[in-house]
Amino acid sequence: MLSRGRGRGRYGLRLRKIKQFFSLPAAAWDYAVGKWHGLEASHEMLAEAAPLQLAEDAVAGLEGEWRKLEEQQAEPVTSAWSGEEKILIERIREETSRLNRNNVTRTEAYRLMHQRHPELHWAMLAHLVSRNGGWNMTDLAGEWLPQLLPDDKRQSVFLLLEHANSFIFGDAFPQLLLYGESVRLGRPLFHLLPAFGVTRFMKPVWEQFWRTRDPAPLTVALIVNEQHFIEQRVVQDDYFRKNVLDTFFFGMQSLLQLNAVMFPYHTEAEPELRLAGLIMEDFDDVSERIEFGKSLYAILFGVPRVREGALAFAGKGRHTGSRADYAPHLFARIRREPPAALYKERLLGGKLLPGAAPLYSPELRDAWADRKLESAKREDWFASASGIMPYFRKLKLPRSFELTGEYGLLLNKIELAVLAAQQLRQQEHP
Repeated sequence: MLSRGRGRGRYGLRLRKIKQFFSLPAAAWDYAVGKWHGLEASHEMLAEAAPLQLAEDAVAGLEGEWRKLEEQQAEPVTSAWSGEEKILIERIREETSRLNRNNVTRTEAYRLMHQRHPELHWAMLAHLVSRNGGWNMTDLAGEWLPQLLPDDKRQSVFLLLEHANSFIFGDAFPQLLLYGESVRLGRPLFHLLPAFGVTRFMKPVWEQFWRTRDPAPLTVALIVNEQHFIEQRVVQDDYFRKNVLDTFFFGMQSLLQLNAVMFPYHTEAEPELRLAGLIMEDFDDVSERIEFGKSLYAILFGVPRVREGALAFAGKGRHTGSRADYAPHLFARIRREPPAALYKERLLGGKLLPGAAPLYSPELRDAWADRKLESAKREDWFASASGIMPYFRKLKLPRSFELTGEYGLLLNKIELAVLAAQQLRQQEHP
């Protein structure tokens, strides 16, 4: 009886291998077709694009101010502020701390900031990137990744995502709040930036923005600042290097969606939700992260269809962390069925098979408890103007950024990895 069972198991394994063998050409064809459709849609939208510009005189003015800073000592945090200023500083600190509770509160705070001040392009970019961060966090407790990664690894990846998410918010949001107070009072308050540990690199940028209201130099500067801010505090941190970034697992980041940032958007011609965005090659490289952020900005605010569709998506439903926020036809916040001992294939061509249950994608509150993190170190990263000037040369639109078809194939790849890992476990422990 036992040998017959093993025989059926070996037979089933062979059948699955045969099935996978014959599905590879079809998968390759589907991938090629998906890439072609993405390029075609991107080309069509690029024809309508209004590329963002970094004004030469604005960049030259900032370069002059940054070169002056090279010769100066960092401004000390002073106690010479007025009583009203001290009250404002404390209020901004408290508001930032309250909203920095978790990914959901941060993501909504960015959205509301952009709603109040649409000229702050970075706030909407941060909102959508933060949504992606939340989806990555909940994936770690969702349908697939618990079958691919042990608990300790998933904890370490969550902590990496949470630290980066939280540290960026803790540095950037006081700047946005200070701008909002400046607007309310009708006078600039950027002399207070040192109170929040903000790099001196940002002060001339905010002062210029106050005069011109040109969003492009400010947005690029915030991208440059925040990626430098997390470089030593997160990316080069010993714990995250040892437990995440220098491990074999992180080479699987493309498989696990950690390096994909997607903007869900609607178009009038196609009511079905679509996805625009990019896939990063090397998270380790601060220059690549900055150029990646700039390209996302160029797509979001330079391509009308993406901008209007993504803004409509952001305003339609609040972020929960579940991928059901944008793909309820694929994902469910609550399991429809108890998890089975063996996972069975549910997808074909990025769509659910007939009768298959949606993939479990929990809300953040059901996946991870709030974490009280240590405060980020406040050393100023800025050293020289020459080190950052290359980032202010241009804002380039990528040739291809429509990811709807490619995303469906990415889901198929993850499911195949889960099925392969399950096979290996069965072979090791028959």
